[in-house]
Amino acid sequence: MIKKVNVKTIQKYKDNKEKFSVLTAYDYSTAKYLDEAGIDIILIGDSLAMVALGYETTLSIGMNEMSIFTGAVARGVQRAMVVTDMPFLSYHTDISSAVKNCGEMIKLGANAVKIEGFSEYILDVIKRLVETGIPVMGHLGFTPQFLNTLGGYKIQGKTQEAADEILRQAQQLEKAGVFSIVLEMVPDKSAKYITENLRVPTISCGAGRYCDAQVLVSDDVFGKFSDFKPKFARKYGDMKSLICDCAKQFNEDVKSGKFPSEDEIF
Repeated sequence: MIKKVNVKTIQKYKDNKEKFSVLTAYDYSTAKYLDEAGIDIILIGDSLAMVALGYETTLSIGMNEMSIFTGAVARGVQRAMVVTDMPFLSYHTDISSAVKNCGEMIKLGANAVKIEGFSEYILDVIKRLVETGIPVMGHLGFTPQFLNTLGGYKIQGKTQEAADEILRQAQQLEKAGVFSIVLEMVPDKSAKYITENLRVPTISCGAGRYCDAQVLVSDDVFGKFSDFKPKFARKYGDMKSLICDCAKQFNEDVKSGKFPSEDEIF
């Protein structure tokens, strides 16, 4: 029987100083392959708004879309922990609707949810979710859902004062009950300082080498999404070329009569 990754597994990685991996997935087959590859956490990121649905930002995606992708990913996973990004306005209005929306993702097969940002209200939401039995991953530093108030895609925590503030927020999230915290677009040394002063694991999204884990968007890793490439993303493959080459060959074979062959007909 396959042993499922859970919140205790993730904490044990931190305690034992073992790194762990996080990748996004948005469909059943990709999730299945990432799981088979040994990825520890599979995140249904709201980044799918851009890489899968063609929106300009993550702000455009809603509960209906996230629900469809969450169910698809969860059905493809056996070992990895499945975490769903809660979309913009799904937990911002009141605690009751936040719990209901997060609970829907758990019912669809997610093992935890991710919530962006920091405020007294968000702390209350996290506390209520954890009391309800819903594990929560926090997200600090650059928070895409706050893009308009942050004034664009800007690195966070560049000064000691700014790093201290992120640490203060992270410690409050930890106290509220999060099992891990994503640090996005935070300088390497600031993320190290924050990580060393937290009990729960940190997950780097462009936050350098010293976090307890690393997360990337799978479409960046595979070389599938080509509209833009974040500085911190490493391209491990070239799926764009593979897909284009396969489609061109199919197109040529159809038009020349090479497809279907004798072996491909009834």
